[in-house]
Amino acid sequence: MSQSILETHTFTQFLIKAKQNTYAGGGDFTKSSRPTSKDLTFKEGELVYLDSYLGDLDFLGEEAVWYQNKPVWGMNYFGRMTTEKTPTGFGQFLKSTLLQVPEEMPFRGPEEYSEGEFRYTCTVEGDLTWFRGKELVFYKGEKIYQLYFHGGKIRSVG
Repeated sequence: MSQSILETHTFTQFLIKAKQNTYAGGGDFTKSSRPTSKDLTFKEGELVYLDSYLGDLDFLGEEAVWYQNKPVWGMNYFGRMTTEKTPTGFGQFLKSTLLQVPEEMPFRGPEEYSEGEFRYTCTVEGDLTWFRGKELVFYKGEKIYQLYFHGGKIRSVG
């Protein structure tokens, strides 16, 4: 049996590069795939990545990767602010955190990261083929944001 694209270093590197060149890296939005969705796309060789989400303060999204025009990997997420007033600098903090997506855990950001009065944590169970996790952001010790995510390998018949 041949090696799955997900089991290669190339796939992990592509996923990291895609994440760093779309939302976290301030990438350009592409044509909306659904009414009011915000979509970001990254392509390299035979791999295509799409991040599509709805909402802003409370939001729902999906990331997916295609290899040779076939879906091979995906991740769903739902996040929300847990405070009424979003602290100045939150968006930039989250993006700078997500730019540091680790190779051993290429889903969101690192396990822990702090900058100024912001602190980020991310916990994950599983691997690229089947996983779930959550990320939290704290400001001055108070939880202000949470996001849950899950996903894995996509297989089709035939």
